[in-house]
Amino acid sequence: MNNVQPTPSTNGHTRPNGFDPSLLLEVRDLSVNFVNPGQPPARALERVSFQLRPGEILGVVGESGCGKSTLMLSLMRLLGPAGRITDGQVIFRDRDLLDLSEAEMTQVRWKNISMIFQGAMNALNPVRRVGDQIGEAIRHHIPFTERAAVEKRVSDLLELVGIAARRRGEYPHQFSGGMRQRAMIAMALACNPQIVIADEPTTALDVMVQAQILELLRRLCRELEVSVLFVTHDLGVVAEICDSVLVMYGGVVAEYGDVDTIFNQPRHPYTQELLKAFPNLSNLNGKLASIPGYPPRLDALPAGCRFAPRCPAAMERCHLAAPPVYALGPQHRASCYLVDS
Repeated sequence: MNNVQPTPSTNGHTRPNGFDPSLLLEVRDLSVNFVNPGQPPARALERVSFQLRPGEILGVVGESGCGKSTLMLSLMRLLGPAGRITDGQVIFRDRDLLDLSEAEMTQVRWKNISMIFQGAMNALNPVRRVGDQIGEAIRHHIPFTERAAVEKRVSDLLELVGIAARRRGEYPHQFSGGMRQRAMIAMALACNPQIVIADEPTTALDVMVQAQILELLRRLCRELEVSVLFVTHDLGVVAEICDSVLVMYGGVVAEYGDVDTIFNQPRHPYTQELLKAFPNLSNLNGKLASIPGYPPRLDALPAGCRFAPRCPAAMERCHLAAPPVYALGPQHRASCYLVDS
């Protein structure tokens, strides 16, 4: 499945060639299909690549159906039965997670890479106390021998995210939406992971609670030196808390770079159109733009560039062959023929 020849590693696995030890995570050419009997495969991800450094917050943006959540579930190897990782590598430190057995991957989840799922009310078990759910991950991954140690850790985590420890015995329905989201963050931090995947953690929360959750994530990232993959539709959130941005469209990477470059010097037409649809506080009288049409069906993709049918700058060649990903700088990439000049 992998297209890079590995080299021996001292931990019993293999170390992929060319891996930069300063990186925490490197995803190389990850491709995912969803396969249903009697139907063409849905090419949900195709050759997606990016890097994550210690302490970095990487924002993953794009319209609904562009592959953001599929990408996150692929990293955790939590795709549903129809999902197939067909190619690529997911290198965490010096190991390709796609080469691990399920038992080995179980040890990676929560302990090394954890996830804050969309909709805390759906992610939390409604008939179990919040404190017990947080403690379960701790007992599974950290060999505490005394129950009191687990209870203290749960209390400390709740206090860390702004929930009184005395509420550990309550059920999810007794928490507000913001408190449930905080509880999910506490659960994600339970085993001191190096990476936290936050899949639209502020969805359905009011503006004030959103601001509190975002500030909490930013503070925890700084204090605990945790790296975050932050999935969102909100470009304002990305501009506020992220260090770098991965713009996705139709299962492929449209543009990737540091946050200043993406917001101030976007090169891909899709990124440019997304930014035009974002309110500009310096021009309150300006009109918001919209992108005509709809994202492509992943089981009926257009020939050539996947954005070409909606792109205002599309050329004939855009409809014939998909563009490669061009390097525009040390940390800037874009998949568009217009940048090849």
